[in-house]
Amino acid sequence: MAGSLNSSTENDEMQESHEINVTPFIDVMLVLLIIFMVAAPLATVDVKVDLPASTAKPQERPGDPLYVTVKRDLSIAVGEAVVPREALKEVLDARTEGNHDTRIFLRADRVVDYGDLMAVMNLLRESGYLKFALVGLETISGDAAATAPSGRLPSPDDIPVESIQAR
Repeated sequence: MAGSLNSSTENDEMQESHEINVTPFIDVMLVLLIIFMVAAPLATVDVKVDLPASTAKPQERPGDPLYVTVKRDLSIAVGEAVVPREALKEVLDARTEGNHDTRIFLRADRVVDYGDLMAVMNLLRESGYLKFALVGLETISGDAAATAPSGRLPSPDDIPVESIQAR
């Protein structure tokens, strides 16, 4: 209970005050606010990363590379021939003569969804081909929209050797 000083001399007793002293409450709330303001940014999962450019030594291109291409319509081509997904294993076995250590160069159209590309990669893994490389075009002087001439899929001659990074 709090008391108050009364200028009245009639009553020497302190009168009860029914007001709550909120100063300590405000102090505690400000301390909690500061704690949460400091802790909140530490709890976020958003991680900003500036990834470095690849400095890997370019791999030499084999004499007769085997290309698997995912086209805009999600059809799969081995070399130049379009192949049904169900027959991919048989066609790859015929082209590699059953050698599952053959490196396969996988390329996809720019509009192909990441999930669809992963599905083709899983088909390659299920077929026993674990060595494959993703093929892309290098950008020149920060040009992020590098495409093959005339908007078509890049042919093996369009792709510089430096852009083939082995997995």
